[in-house]
Amino acid sequence: MDHQAAGSQCPADVLIIVGASARALAQSAAMAGWAVHAADLFADDDLRTAAVQTTRVDPRGYPSSLMAAAAGFPPGVWCYTGALENYPPLIDDLASVRPLAGNAGAAVRAVRDPFLVAEAARAAGLLVPDTHRLPTGLPRDGSFLVKPRASGSGRSIHHWTPGAPDHRHEAMIWQRHVPGVPHAASFIMARGRARLLGLSRQLIGEPWCLGGPFAYGGSVTLSAAEWPSRLAATAAAVGRVLAERFDLVGAVGVDFVVDADGRPWILEVNPRVTASMELHERATGVSIAAAHLEACTVPRPTASRPADTGDGRNWAKAVLHAATPLPITTERVAEWRTRAEQWGSDDGGRPAIADIPTPGQVLAPRAPVFTVFAQGNSADAAVAAIRSRALVLAAEWMPSVSPPSAAVPPPPPHARCTA
Repeated sequence: MDHQAAGSQCPADVLIIVGASARALAQSAAMAGWAVHAADLFADDDLRTAAVQTTRVDPRGYPSSLMAAAAGFPPGVWCYTGALENYPPLIDDLASVRPLAGNAGAAVRAVRDPFLVAEAARAAGLLVPDTHRLPTGLPRDGSFLVKPRASGSGRSIHHWTPGAPDHRHEAMIWQRHVPGVPHAASFIMARGRARLLGLSRQLIGEPWCLGGPFAYGGSVTLSAAEWPSRLAATAAAVGRVLAERFDLVGAVGVDFVVDADGRPWILEVNPRVTASMELHERATGVSIAAAHLEACTVPRPTASRPADTGDGRNWAKAVLHAATPLPITTERVAEWRTRAEQWGSDDGGRPAIADIPTPGQVLAPRAPVFTVFAQGNSADAAVAAIRSRALVLAAEWMPSVSPPSAAVPPPPPHARCTA
């Protein structure tokens, strides 16, 4: 098998989560009744609130330091978050000492190979951008993008132009740039079948997120009426191909771009719980942690809590980044928590800000600061609300950023074409 099912030899209520950021999955699992032990790069306050035990690993030793961190946790099933899919050997090493609920190294290697995915997708009549291992003969006019094979949050992606830096070829791919609107599909897979949880629009390269031109800045859920006409059918076909051909299990995310003619193009597969999935949980009430673990044959804890019903609204999230070195002070954190409580009350009591860093650190430029949430009666309304909140928060630590004016509404978020 290319994935590993968790057995009954571990305590039923213990769950180990490791990855760059464990907060969203840990909150989902804790709400469903698991006793979470988590290791990530941040160990922010909301993760410590959700988990029984947390460990913050040193970025200089990441991701190998996750092995040592996990060794300090009690026996239990484990699963991973992004971007551990870039390290299949580490996944297999950790799976050799405790049961893995998710996709093991062989499946991850296969589905993270853009050429294998492209072959399977094209055989099913699906669209994938022209992709190359080497830039030989490719025009340097910006019509191709240079992407790292070990990608994460859109980092280190740029256009292939005369001024573009050279790269180690084995670490990169060259992919034709498809202008359009970025989207994502969220699935739960098991036994060769895929269940579509929902579709979302991605916020990529939004200047108000301060993350960079291709950086992941957030997502917004789409109601069925807002789905691009051809994306739902394409997503269903992609789900079948991935579940059958690659034998994936649990939560799986697929990134698309929908071009000006409405055609969806497959960009990337992430064989784990993705950043947009917590928004589907807010909208539908489906526990992402429970759905993922049940697909991996992990039963719910004996003290399982009743499922949330969801509110049916469109939910958006934005990851705000530091544009300059940002000191984290006790006073600043207190201000953010006050904002979180005020906005959370407006949103029905759900947390409005997550991943708030602990005081005493100085965040580097382009480092994530925190995640902001908002909801609305449509995707555009939810993104307008999240943009407004983001600008209010950014203006508090960046004098050059102006808070939004109610007299000048923001442009529709779908008007921007990035991919």
